[in-house]
Amino acid sequence: MKPTRDQFVRYSRQLILPEVQWEGQKKLLDAKVLLVGLGGLGSPQALYLAAAGVGTLGLLDGDRVDITNLQRQVIHSTEEVGRHKVDSAERRITALNPEVKVRKHKEWIRSDHALEILREYDIIVDCTDNFPARYLLNDACVLLGKPLVHGAIYRFEGQATVFHPACEGPCYRCLFPTPPPPDAVPSCAEAGVMGVLPGLVGMIQASEVMKLILGKGRPLRGRLLFCDALSMTFHEIAIQRDPKCPVCGDHPTIRELIDYDLFCGLRPAAGSEEPAIAAAERPVESLRVVDLDRILRAGEPVVFLDVRDEWERALYPLEKAVQIPLGELKSKWETLEPFKDKRIVVCCLFGFKSQHAARFLRDRGFHNVWNLQGGLEEWSAFQEES
Repeated sequence: MKPTRDQFVRYSRQLILPEVQWEGQKKLLDAKVLLVGLGGLGSPQALYLAAAGVGTLGLLDGDRVDITNLQRQVIHSTEEVGRHKVDSAERRITALNPEVKVRKHKEWIRSDHALEILREYDIIVDCTDNFPARYLLNDACVLLGKPLVHGAIYRFEGQATVFHPACEGPCYRCLFPTPPPPDAVPSCAEAGVMGVLPGLVGMIQASEVMKLILGKGRPLRGRLLFCDALSMTFHEIAIQRDPKCPVCGDHPTIRELIDYDLFCGLRPAAGSEEPAIAAAERPVESLRVVDLDRILRAGEPVVFLDVRDEWERALYPLEKAVQIPLGELKSKWETLEPFKDKRIVVCCLFGFKSQHAARFLRDRGFHNVWNLQGGLEEWSAFQEES
């Protein structure tokens, strides 16, 4: 197979690299890569891998584009808000490089279908933001013998590595044998993230993907790379395969995919009397700003719980609210007991922190607790229009 004229021109800057040439470019065109997650990490990778000529890109994400995503999820645009992320990403990829074949998986990764989906790809890229998905992808890749390119971000810090036990490297469980306690690691909605950080980590992941496809360079197998965007410093630590690892060790005990929500403590085991930690999918009663306005105009009593951090409160001050930052709610929720029979409206800036707080309180018997949909940002806009 020889390059077409369009391919020769399009990929000319890669073709002149001795490490690539047409032989390497053909490997890229023949490669099948699955991106699990089209958020901050997956967005730049989808663009750059498509531009480089990776022939087949699988896009797996069950989410829709939200305006708060656009600060860092650069593959999406304002006009795509409300649409499925895989559809938004497909349009951008096709516009950038029509030669790339896009396979869409408009769903969340699950144990009952992961092996079937992952089996069709050469390389899996973990662009997720939760521990159940990370452990699931790791175990599935070990069982299938697939390389897993891992990335994670938190505020101003990021990490990346390549897990590939089939090449005698460690897996995710070798590095993190057990997941952290639920809610111990805040999400981007709770802790925030500098918008360029996932782009930086995503580019490192994309570089690793290309090296694996080309068979060139030194992949991050056995090395965990850390970056600190505030100080712009990088350092790495060596990670070793654990012979006792239950998935990739000498005597594995996990030979099929398990219940990862249960493993990560997001719900109790059968027969347990312990209350479940609220899972992300659990429905929470939301209150629209128009309905809150109607309630207040009718003079109905409302207790506002403001779960923003102190620095956030200056933007939209909320008078006469009970102020408990989300990070302190676990230790201070009992102070809300006097309001247990009243209507509690939980507020934050955009309605994400308050959603977690509302789930937490419902787990503890607060049955008349509501999340302010859209947060104080939407409430303020509504008041200005009224």
